[in-house]
Amino acid sequence: ALSENVRTLLKVMACFGTCTNEFVFDNLSKSTEYSDIQDSLKTAIRDGFVVMDEEGNFKFVHDKIRETAYNLIPDNEKRQFHYNLGIILNSNCDENVLDVGDSIFIIASQINYGEECIQKNRDMCIKVVELNMKAGKRALDGFNHKTAYSFLKTSLSLLPDDHWESYYQLSLRLSLLTARAAYSCSNFCA
Repeated sequence: ALSENVRTLLKVMACFGTCTNEFVFDNLSKSTEYSDIQDSLKTAIRDGFVVMDEEGNFKFVHDKIRETAYNLIPDNEKRQFHYNLGIILNSNCDENVLDVGDSIFIIASQINYGEECIQKNRDMCIKVVELNMKAGKRALDGFNHKTAYSFLKTSLSLLPDDHWESYYQLSLRLSLLTARAAYSCSNFCA
């Protein structure tokens, strides 16, 4: 039987798809909730559930293991589970590092699962809008226009109804970036 810690690790990995990078484990291990995740990863590798690929990412040895691990999370808790992972990753990033690189996509994607959690708190909502805008800008800078458009549309959807009055500069920047991304991916009706 698997220990609870290894089960938790497998559920966490399943939330990130088929591949999880070192950034995720390093940052989650800084939290009290996942402080032992590195040890659980070693156990999962030793027990043959997970392998490290040539790029240093961690993968399930078979997709059925990932599928089973993901199904350990009750359906009504999956969005909250993803959201919590994103919040922990975001809060555990070194505050002195302004640019977390491509890991911003991981963080924003996880947080975006919890849209109903985000909507409940206006301050949090604006932080997530800004996070998605940074992810969208990074994707645009990397010529990944569809990804950029997706993050930027999410940002727009999270703005409060009165955003042109209460967050004019943010709304303007976001609208211009979204238009640029839409144009770049030939989505002229956006």
